[in-house]
Amino acid sequence: MNGETSPAPLRDRFYRRERQSIPAARAFARHALTAWGIKERADDITLVVSELTTNALLHGVPPGRGFRLRLIRAGAAVRVEVHDSGDGRPRPVGEGGADESGRGLLLVAALADAWGVGERHPGKVVWAEFGQAGPEVSSAAPPPRGSRRPR
Repeated sequence: MNGETSPAPLRDRFYRRERQSIPAARAFARHALTAWGIKERADDITLVVSELTTNALLHGVPPGRGFRLRLIRAGAAVRVEVHDSGDGRPRPVGEGGADESGRGLLLVAALADAWGVGERHPGKVVWAEFGQAGPEVSSAAPPPRGSRRPR
């Protein structure tokens, strides 16, 4: 070996329920993407991080709690996960009523290759996947889970 190490394939950070957490999460994501050498879809991924963390802050984090942002690199793919402890399942505009909320999820659906919601106790995990986000690299991260787009 030549002493070089590849950047960790998993980046994980917890944020408190406060307005400053959104720009901090974007900066965290941008730093991870730069360390991984991902340039091609970095803007899309960062925007999705912003939308998902904003949704968690506004709708998924009860007072006194926070949310977790997890970025996973698996080869050329990136998976974004936002874990929160709130009830309910996010829906894009047009699903289930005339709510003003849900517009950010339309952006997530348009930018990500796949996205969805998984269970967590308490709460949920909202995820988005980006295949071919950057150059192929070898990593120890597991392959992204559940890559079907919700209907």
